[in-house]
Amino acid sequence: MKVERFEDLIAWQKARGLNKTVYRLSTRQQFQNDFSLIDQMRRCSISIMSNIAEGFDRFRPTEFRQYLSIAKGSCAELRSQLYAAFDATYIEKQEFDRVYADIVETARIIGALRAAVEKRSRISRPSVAPST
Repeated sequence: MKVERFEDLIAWQKARGLNKTVYRLSTRQQFQNDFSLIDQMRRCSISIMSNIAEGFDRFRPTEFRQYLSIAKGSCAELRSQLYAAFDATYIEKQEFDRVYADIVETARIIGALRAAVEKRSRISRPSVAPST
């Protein structure tokens, strides 16, 4: 099955779900006065899904791989921010663990997609015979 829209990508769907979670968390009373962390976490979660979408719609495997790398890096950034929220006691350990697992799973799926795009682009490249 050929994917024709970024919305069909499991990686983007997971990133969208993660974004919903971050927005839900950051609207809580505990976060109320930490505008900087709220902004960073929201921007980061939006970056993950946006980079997947933008890279996909560039229609070039090399660019898509680069945007997937950026999205995966944003997952690491979000994990770090999640620690900050936990350390500030904005979230409980159980919720930290659940969201952390969601971020790791999203990053894993993005990484697998990146590897698949890279493999596919190597297969579809025409062979060039050495000149004699």
